[in-house]
Amino acid sequence: MLKHSLQFKLSQKLSPQQIQLMKLIQLPTQAFEQRLQEELVENPALEETSKEDDYEMDDYEVNTNDDDYDDYDNDHIDAQDINIDEYLSNDETPDYKYQTNNYSDDDDDKSLPFAAPVSFHQDLINQLNTFILSDDERDIAEFLVGSIDDMGYIRRTTQDIVDDMAFTQGIYTDEATVERILHLVQDLEPAGVGARDLQECLLLQLKHKTPSDSINLAIQVIEQQFDAFSKKHYDKLLQKFDVSQQQLRKAIDEIEKLNPKPGGSFDGNQKMVEHIVPDFTIRIVDGELELLLNGRNAPELHVSKDYQEMLQSYKDTSEKSSSQKDAVQFIKQKLDSAKWFIDAIKQRQETLYVTMNAIMFYQQEYFLEGEETKLRPMILKDIADMVGLDISTVSRVANSKYVDTPYGTKLIKEFFSESMTNDQGEEVSTIEIKNILQQVISEEDKKKPLPDDQLAEILKERGYPIARRTIAKYREQLDIPVARLRKKI
Repeated sequence: MLKHSLQFKLSQKLSPQQIQLMKLIQLPTQAFEQRLQEELVENPALEETSKEDDYEMDDYEVNTNDDDYDDYDNDHIDAQDINIDEYLSNDETPDYKYQTNNYSDDDDDKSLPFAAPVSFHQDLINQLNTFILSDDERDIAEFLVGSIDDMGYIRRTTQDIVDDMAFTQGIYTDEATVERILHLVQDLEPAGVGARDLQECLLLQLKHKTPSDSINLAIQVIEQQFDAFSKKHYDKLLQKFDVSQQQLRKAIDEIEKLNPKPGGSFDGNQKMVEHIVPDFTIRIVDGELELLLNGRNAPELHVSKDYQEMLQSYKDTSEKSSSQKDAVQFIKQKLDSAKWFIDAIKQRQETLYVTMNAIMFYQQEYFLEGEETKLRPMILKDIADMVGLDISTVSRVANSKYVDTPYGTKLIKEFFSESMTNDQGEEVSTIEIKNILQQVISEEDKKKPLPDDQLAEILKERGYPIARRTIAKYREQLDIPVARLRKKI
């Protein structure tokens, strides 16, 4: 039986403009510049002032009054019909700019030259061209090369490869032929390429090395006792091969020099390294902190003069045809979008500056001295409360932005941490605890690494009462393996 009922529900929805603004705030400097260029291409009513045009422009100070953020979550970008007169000004000077000292040395670094390297797979194909192969053998070899992933492995069985070649390429062969051609592919550089698993990858690299007692023992270890080696059961290896600790150590040293991801080491296959452009710069001037916003975040935009003239022509026309009205609607839409984008960029600048300014003064002691032990426990809510913004907005600023400090370029989110109380009742940052934990582990006897319960005892003796499970959590966050895997002979 159907029942009818009334239900009241409160919900908050973001307008498309607010969503786009949040996306702009999240973008770091380089991504923001790319987004700006996309908008300039898509909207002909929006233009960027050239340096030749703006050399006489006055500079305006950013308004960082926190009271202006009380209605931040309200959509205050006017999306109503545009008053044409607003766009018929001869003054093309932007109505916002930062102080002249908001400049970073990398402001003019607009582009970076990149090489066009040969890809990893193309390099393997080029090496195949030095082999004397029949047409069928070459087809199989190229198919195998195409099956190698970026790390240098073939993750498929020989039977699957045989079936796939038959169904997709019309190449009919058998497993024995594929195995024979695969051995040729595995002779390509870098050594270890074309392996089916880590064990085979290490063996291929060892067999490429000049034979020696250490290499021969390393091959035996990987071939016969790979599981014991991976679990670092060195006592078992000593007993199995009847060698001294020194002999085993030399063999293990040879293994540890190998590359478990041979494809990833290929120079031409490296992912493009992103050039980090700091979004902020913090300097110490006469013992005081100074915050600078990268000037590339403050583009100077104005409405296209051509669009102003088109609107002026429309305004001067007494009779307006249907096609003219459609054209004006299009112009008004572009002008509305341009007006919103300029306003959104201004809000983005203010939000970035206000948020980083609050972080700088919250962590003032650290930025003045550079000691990580001076970092105060700080969570997103602390900064959100200071500047009157939503926690999600602060998170967008912190997660993707970098700041250039006297102590190096830092990811802003690294300054955030939880707190704990030491044995003296003082609140300390978890960053400080992790640094101490890392130091203790680095100084341990690698022949007898410290398990988590012993690490907890050591930190307790140093004034940090932490549970063993918390030690394990911090160790994993630091990407440090368990004691057994840290053991060295």
